[in-house]
Amino acid sequence: MESERSLIYHERQSLQFCLLHSLNNLFQEKDAFTRANLNAIAEKLDFDDPNKGTWTPLSVIFKSHHNSLTGNYDINVLISALEDRGKRVMWHDRRNGASSIDVEGLKDELFGIIVNVPVRRYAGLWRSRHWVALRRIEGVWYNLDSDFSAPYCFKKAEEIREFLDSVMFIGAEVLLVMNDKE
Repeated sequence: MESERSLIYHERQSLQFCLLHSLNNLFQEKDAFTRANLNAIAEKLDFDDPNKGTWTPLSVIFKSHHNSLTGNYDINVLISALEDRGKRVMWHDRRNGASSIDVEGLKDELFGIIVNVPVRRYAGLWRSRHWVALRRIEGVWYNLDSDFSAPYCFKKAEEIREFLDSVMFIGAEVLLVMNDKE
């Protein structure tokens, strides 16, 4: 199992670039996405927004869809980045629980799962959210959280469902990343 895990691409957390790391971990490729790619997507979203707010000096750093210094990209950047790669994002209705996600089937349809979890850092003084990728690789599901030192291997499907139910209970959003049907 250890040698299998070493073949899995796993980016570690840097600043607030967890969305970048999650996407690269999801696609199992070092530069599937770069900071420049995601910044360009965020800028395009901002440019195309008919309801954009007024410019202030802080707008240079704190943009609508990301922070230009630390990352912290939003859901709109995630969806656009995945759609550019031929993927669809389906928001999972947490009222249905994780048991309604077919993690054992849909091998050709379900590409992976992105989870956006609430986090507290610095003794609870800092509240934020963190992007986490889950992906099935060679028939085995892994939690590719960039905060982890290594990928976590789920032993069975029920363990994934328990994980998803536990993070949804604390307010996480679960997004199913689907391969687009042509």
